[in-house]
Amino acid sequence: MSRPPRVLSETGLYHIIFRGLNRQNLFEEDEDYIKLLEIINEIKTVVGIQIYAYCLMTNHVHLFLREKESGDIKAIMHKLLTRYVMWYNRKYQRSGSLIGNRYNSEPIEDETYYLTLMRYIHQNPVKAGMVDKPEEYIWSSYSDYINLKNELTDIEFGLSILSEEEDQALKEFKKFHEIMEDTDFSISNTKRLTDEQLKRRIIKITGGIRPEEITLRAKADRDSILALLRNEGFTIGQLERATGISRGIITRANVQK
Repeated sequence: MSRPPRVLSETGLYHIIFRGLNRQNLFEEDEDYIKLLEIINEIKTVVGIQIYAYCLMTNHVHLFLREKESGDIKAIMHKLLTRYVMWYNRKYQRSGSLIGNRYNSEPIEDETYYLTLMRYIHQNPVKAGMVDKPEEYIWSSYSDYINLKNELTDIEFGLSILSEEEDQALKEFKKFHEIMEDTDFSISNTKRLTDEQLKRRIIKITGGIRPEEITLRAKADRDSILALLRNEGFTIGQLERATGISRGIITRANVQK
């Protein structure tokens, strides 16, 4: 079966995740983390992408970036993964695939989620039990923000959302990250359904309720339907696209049920 085409972002913003094959480690030593960051920085300089957040975990990587031209993301990720895998294989005298399947990407179109996505990425090591606070993990962009390092990470983007004053923005940034992020930004590997396919499946599962009608329901009824659809395997992104209901509301509805 052929792979479904990637969905391109209208804003140029993407949340990218790639994992080690069969969840094997992507990094064994500090040198490995450093090498991937060097490759990302070199590509950034040549292609002109912007990096807003990253986190290098032992067996997977999160990136929040903006491409310069629509569709650049494909060439960017191909170059990044190819270069790192070739370097890693030479170093550890191995051959074959290192990255499981292909990288996963999700367009980020809603500006209200820029900061929550950053927090989600930065809190990955905390939720994994690797550290107690984001600042204790050295392989994420959190340290770039709190140290005001604008080299690899384009920190002005995130800080400017919080305040025009740098000192105040930094204070708000730290305070914002003290709250644990409960929004689900996981990316599904499932085949993307067309809008019409989504509509038909929702109508069938809900017994005739059209996606656009769900938002008009009373809150309790709306949340119950959303929880039902999440339990049936719909992703948050799919429901957001089909119903027009925000990601945050869908997430909370699923948690409450």
